[in-house]
Amino acid sequence: MNILFLTKCHTRSRCLNLGRSGVIVTAIAVFVVLPLLGGYAGYRLGQATSEPHMLSVTWAEEMQAQREAITEARRVAQENLNALALRMGQMQAHVIRLDALGQRLTRIANLDDGEFDFDQPPAQGGPAPIAAEQPLEIPDFVALLDDLSQKLDDRSRQLDVLETMLINRNMQAEVRPAGRPIKSGWISSYFGVRSDPFTGRPEHHNGIDLAGKEGSEVIAVAAGVVTWAGERWGYGNLVEINHGNGHVTRYGHSKDILVNVGETVRKGQAVATMGSTGRSTGPHVHFEVILNGRHVDPMTYMRAAR
Repeated sequence: MNILFLTKCHTRSRCLNLGRSGVIVTAIAVFVVLPLLGGYAGYRLGQATSEPHMLSVTWAEEMQAQREAITEARRVAQENLNALALRMGQMQAHVIRLDALGQRLTRIANLDDGEFDFDQPPAQGGPAPIAAEQPLEIPDFVALLDDLSQKLDDRSRQLDVLETMLINRNMQAEVRPAGRPIKSGWISSYFGVRSDPFTGRPEHHNGIDLAGKEGSEVIAVAAGVVTWAGERWGYGNLVEINHGNGHVTRYGHSKDILVNVGETVRKGQAVATMGSTGRSTGPHVHFEVILNGRHVDPMTYMRAAR
């Protein structure tokens, strides 16, 4: 195989004579080596071009992951803040309820003014701790809130029990007959055997007679429900009150009746005015106390209020 080389001026030429082996080597160089070199060069060029793109994609993915992490942290923080706000609201409601309950208990217990003021913080004091104060961590703060909330719940239940006990005690005091059925006057006849003022014969007097000024108030000696309010043989105008626990009181010979059957009366409330209706010799109130269906001496209950 001959290869002819020409110069630019075409004045001189050279001829290269290749043998069979030369032709094979040349063909391999042209059809194998050169394409391989071209492919490798293209690969390197493509790799050099794609590295910045891959790095950019990696950065973008990392930034997106950071954004998602920040969003999740914000969500968790907001949930924790909402939980703390809810807990704080519950504790404030407990404190308001305890204040109101404490004020009621102060009134129920008849404490002196200023002796126990729920509107002011309790008096406290003491020397400062020697150890240096450490900053309070968030988990410790949450634990303190939980502990305080539990203590408030416990105190609330205890105060509820105390309130119930005091109310029951006061109710028992309100419905148990005690004191005199008049504000002024004197005892004109006692409970027990006496001479009948009309016949002179001995008879059992089931109550106590308290004389006074006609028209003066006759008051209930305990809270209860009116079960009789009208005229009754022997009693004249009668008021009968059921106080529960087996206690019933009667107020006879009244001039005017101030209550109606079924009405609830308070201790010390005026239920009638003193008169001389029925089997009576003058203005007075015939006062009876009945316990479990039996007449008992009213003097015991009158003295109980002293």
